[in-house]
Amino acid sequence: MRYRPIDDDPQDPRLGRFIPDDWAHLDNYPLTALAPEERPERVPVVLGVNWYKEFDEPELDPETGDFWVARGGAASLSRIRGGHCVCLEPGGEPDPEARWEFYDQGSEGACVGFGWSRCMSLLNQGSLYAARWLWDRSKEKDQWPETNPGDNEGTSVRAAGDVLRAAGHVAWEADFADDDHTERLRYSAALDAGIHRFRWATSVDDVHQVLGNERADELGAVPFLNSWGRDYPHRTWMPDDVLARLMAEDGEVAVPTDR
Repeated sequence: MRYRPIDDDPQDPRLGRFIPDDWAHLDNYPLTALAPEERPERVPVVLGVNWYKEFDEPELDPETGDFWVARGGAASLSRIRGGHCVCLEPGGEPDPEARWEFYDQGSEGACVGFGWSRCMSLLNQGSLYAARWLWDRSKEKDQWPETNPGDNEGTSVRAAGDVLRAAGHVAWEADFADDDHTERLRYSAALDAGIHRFRWATSVDDVHQVLGNERADELGAVPFLNSWGRDYPHRTWMPDDVLARLMAEDGEVAVPTDR
């Protein structure tokens, strides 16, 4: 399995989001197909995009205490290191610090499972979810026969969204901690822990509208929640023009639309 566009396996195994071979899902289910009054507000967004080396080490703004990537804008981006999935934080109640540690994917290519699970925690009032179970099931459902539970391959944002829609999600239990992919097969998913529908944002304006994050609007940036534990800032800001470039470069931007 090779990640496009670098045509190689990413050196960092955490960069496990794959680019779909077709884009019918974006064409058939855009957020803009909903009337403005039907579009959700203050909901998290799941972002699957190219990951540039400029994102590896966010810069601290000493005046505000905020961390930023590529603050120089889209023109400052240089080398793609692979693909990644993160959750964008909406307005309202912020993501608590405990989830910063809980949603740590370690060295595995499980970013899609973790990005969507972080999204579901924000949607479902704080419940925690079995992100690696979602990663397993997504690899069973995606378009690539090379991806299977038990390997370290990634998957697509679309595949995980389809699992959440069809099967729901699995609430976390403490005794799951050391389970492998064979043990995760016995987990019981709950439909009401998933989503009924999701659509695709196709512009930065779409993203800001559904996030409903006033500070993001003021800064002209979006806050993302990574899944690399305390080795990476809890909340990191990305300029809007960088997001626009990532969306144009085969980005998938999923929006739950049933909450």
